[in-house]
Amino acid sequence: MTYRGESVDGVVVWESKMGTGDGKGDYVGLRESEVLENGGFEGLDSPCAQRKWGSIRWWVKVIFLCLFLLAAAAALLFYAGPVIIKTVVIPILDWQMTTFSTPVIGLILFTSIALFPALLVPSSPCMWIAGVRFGYGYGFLLITGAISIGMSLPFFIGSLFRRRIQRWLKKWPKKATIVRLAGEGDWFHQFRAVALLRISPFPYLVFNYASVATNVGYGPYICGSMVGTVHETFITIYSGRLLGSLADATNQGGFLSLQQIIYDIIGFIIAAAATAAITIYAKKTLQTLQTEEEVS
Repeated sequence: MTYRGESVDGVVVWESKMGTGDGKGDYVGLRESEVLENGGFEGLDSPCAQRKWGSIRWWVKVIFLCLFLLAAAAALLFYAGPVIIKTVVIPILDWQMTTFSTPVIGLILFTSIALFPALLVPSSPCMWIAGVRFGYGYGFLLITGAISIGMSLPFFIGSLFRRRIQRWLKKWPKKATIVRLAGEGDWFHQFRAVALLRISPFPYLVFNYASVATNVGYGPYICGSMVGTVHETFITIYSGRLLGSLADATNQGGFLSLQQIIYDIIGFIIAAAATAAITIYAKKTLQTLQTEEEVS
């Protein structure tokens, strides 16, 4: 039995030949870094450890990014915020308060929130005003009722152009694959997929029309959409209330008290963290569903 070592392209090849063998020998490929001068072997870092450190580095980057964004938002709030509020926000709020009564402004906001999505127009400014004018209780009921219509109209209108929308989705196969999850499986599977798509960063206005390209029924579509937009509704009302508080304080020639600032910062952090956590969960779950569909 003889052994011979060769180094080919950074790999040490050990060959053993048996006298009764076929002459081809047996080969074992080892990395050069694994072979020490004294004949020992040097262990490599385990894949688990590498993934762990990669995950830690990713979270560190995310934390620093969040801190940077918070610092930028604070600077914008303290320096540019009062100017924007005085020149834009306060005139709009004063105009709608003095021009329209509460029932009239409620009807206008309801109609705008219901119709704007069908026209591919964002309705968030109307939701902010609803939060300022009606608060969490009536504001939530007004917005929820309006967005149920705002998500239903594109569904029924898009059903008339289903084939055209399907051809349009073929231009973006990755997005189309995600949208098709809403039409797979039974009622609960469709409901879950629609709710996750509403929570995920998938464009809200686009999904209103793109959903008709799948086999999703109206029941799971509207139920999943209502559940998936609850957090967004509360966040919008909260931001509207915060904007109204800043406008009142600025209009009176002052600023928020220290207690109000602390409460608002805590509320903002909780809202941002909850939104980020829900969005990440929805995105990972959608990826899992997509993988399961591809495997099956």
